[in-house]
Amino acid sequence: MHIKPTPLQHINEPLFREKGVEVWLKRDDLTHPDISGNKWRKLKYNLVEAKEEGLSTLLTFGGPYSNHIHALAAAGKLFGFKTIGIIRGEPSEEPTDTLQNAAKNGMRILFMDRAQYRLKNEPESIESLHVQLGEFYMVPEGGTNIYALQGCIEMVNEIKTDYDYICLGCGTGGTLAGVVAGLYGKKKALGFSSLKGKDTLTSSITELVQDFTDKTFDNWQITFDYHFGGYAKVNDELIDFIKAFKQNHLTQLEPVYTGKMIYGLYDMIKNDQFPRGTKIVAIHTGGLQGLCGYKKEFENEIQN
Repeated sequence: MHIKPTPLQHINEPLFREKGVEVWLKRDDLTHPDISGNKWRKLKYNLVEAKEEGLSTLLTFGGPYSNHIHALAAAGKLFGFKTIGIIRGEPSEEPTDTLQNAAKNGMRILFMDRAQYRLKNEPESIESLHVQLGEFYMVPEGGTNIYALQGCIEMVNEIKTDYDYICLGCGTGGTLAGVVAGLYGKKKALGFSSLKGKDTLTSSITELVQDFTDKTFDNWQITFDYHFGGYAKVNDELIDFIKAFKQNHLTQLEPVYTGKMIYGLYDMIKNDQFPRGTKIVAIHTGGLQGLCGYKKEFENEIQN
């Protein structure tokens, strides 16, 4: 289970030169066409653990547009696992592109109503799934657990250039936790949250890092200033920014994580929140299949 290290792309911008800040983009979107970015990093050692436990079926949870569902289905097909996706909500007459692709990759799609879904991690709910579906290896929603951190640390270790900050978008916080664990108190990490819940996200990352390293670190923080109203919320300003970035740098972002992170990074640099001479590596965490959730409303703006 090996994918070659992903490259660094220098982002040449007049703004960055004016402010004396250097920015590189780690192109983790190039890991694999279907298992890209942080999803591969988070899945890798979960797949290893499942094999070591002798389990041939992977079960996970997600929404109808979930990058994680998409990636797990592809990984299952590639590495010989059966996969089951428990999807939040009710089935629709026309499944999303994400769920259609997951099904094409062999994933068994089951739906769970929102009330049940909120209790999905309770022991009674998990036992009920085992009774219904048999033995399986459970990967948490979003892929965030201790094994995910191990894969994300490898991403940090691949960065050979000198830098002061690693910046990345975050949802469940697993990738940021892995970056913090990989830095081990050196350099700085800055997460750009796509969610509003400050206390929950910060505490869960702290707990993950502590469980993995037996230490706590103060060289990281999360900004909640660029979520654009919450998870998967967007506006014309963000869409225009993504379009301009693609035109200027020949690199596609998506509006849930990477678009918000890069937008926020530009804004912080513009407002002198990094001192002159700062070197930044921003992580492109992939997730471009998520664009399918915006194709009707944003097709002209994003996918041209």
